[in-house]
Amino acid sequence: MKTFPADFTWGTATASYQIEGAWNEGGKGPSIWDAFTQTPGKIAEGHTGDVTCDHYHQMEQDVALMAAMGLKAYRFSIAWSRILPTGRGEVNKEGIAFYSRLLDELAKHNIVPWVTLYHWDLPLALQLELDGWLNPDMAEHFANYARVCFENFGDRVNHWITFNEPWVIAIMGHSNGVMAPGRTSNAEPYLVAHQLLRSHGRAVDIYRRDFQPAQGGQIGITNNCDWREPKTDSPENKAAAQRALEFFLGWFADPIYLGDYPAVMRERLGDRLPEFSDEDRRLLAGSSDFFGLNHYSTLYAEEMSADQMGKQNPYGNGGISEDQDVELSYDDTWKTSSMGWSMVPWGCQKLLHWIDERYDHPPIVITENGCALEDELVDGGVRDPVRAEFIQTYLSACHDAITAGIDLKGYFVWTLLDNFEWACGFTKRFGLHYTDFATGKRYPKDSAAAYAKIIADNGVE
Repeated sequence: MKTFPADFTWGTATASYQIEGAWNEGGKGPSIWDAFTQTPGKIAEGHTGDVTCDHYHQMEQDVALMAAMGLKAYRFSIAWSRILPTGRGEVNKEGIAFYSRLLDELAKHNIVPWVTLYHWDLPLALQLELDGWLNPDMAEHFANYARVCFENFGDRVNHWITFNEPWVIAIMGHSNGVMAPGRTSNAEPYLVAHQLLRSHGRAVDIYRRDFQPAQGGQIGITNNCDWREPKTDSPENKAAAQRALEFFLGWFADPIYLGDYPAVMRERLGDRLPEFSDEDRRLLAGSSDFFGLNHYSTLYAEEMSADQMGKQNPYGNGGISEDQDVELSYDDTWKTSSMGWSMVPWGCQKLLHWIDERYDHPPIVITENGCALEDELVDGGVRDPVRAEFIQTYLSACHDAITAGIDLKGYFVWTLLDNFEWACGFTKRFGLHYTDFATGKRYPKDSAAAYAKIIADNGVE
């Protein structure tokens, strides 16, 4: 048995738009995802998050599922437009009441909340009126929204995450257009990323000055990154792998931990990469109490050949390939999920070491890790041994990293329930519980029991 530290955090994660439904109930305003999903051709099979798992009405039942698994923590996001229907102005009391009930329900079961302030569902009014994350004024609006959340929920929340995966907001939302707001550009992603980082810095500053002294919580940001393994040992391919990681994770982590964007980005992007003001740098420096990491997969990286320029699959998480000159590929022997993502536990371990070394040994929390499979409900259950093995093997790699001195504090499986998987609609299932979207009923999968055993044992075989 590989036993984890006694205070290790075991959890699952969800996101508001993916599970809540009730898109126009309880005083909630529309988000960019409400608009995007109702635009023909944007989402697989025309699916929307209008109802999805109906968590808004089945919240108590979902917390009971968590309690049955013995979860120690639950990471969820707040829908900005449920709190501030137009993104600013008057607070919606019904929205405050919903998340207050959720927090109280979690407390009843001794489940610790980890709250994400922004998981991609920008209030639509801010997109239409201000051009969304392209507008420098968004830092002020986000900080004001964050303050409302700290004021109303901070007495019960000790773990805050400002943004989930800003890379996705920038690249998938503003480069290849796969995600809301569905824009395509090779300049906008870098402008958007800049405003996201500025917004993070402002929100953290407010929390640390006005709330942290009394509430005693932690605040950070969650970035996503897949491992990039050099395809060969050639200097060119080693450099390509390093460059890919810096364009992926360094883009958002370097300004917080090292003071500016990676030098390779400055060199390659020129004036497409904005400059931080002295005030921005001050607010960003050390602005994460933990290193939040969403990790799913691994790919080989090599120097890109001319004929491969611009041909990357957007779901391969390559970024703007012509800016990096990195070609990504799979090993045919790797198992893959139904997303086409490779299952490579050693890649997770290598990435943890890379983060530890580059950013001077920060405390790390894996805020998402999981896999989508072709699950089928048979006799009220789902046999998903591949998912159970995925969790087991990735956690084994995590334990090896801890043994080697990495300060890994927690692990959250993505996700509690099958849900609305963004542009893939309901065609991809990541959940530990099967959701029948026709009836709203949930069924624990075998992987839920497997994860519950890991939690009970505080370790993996």
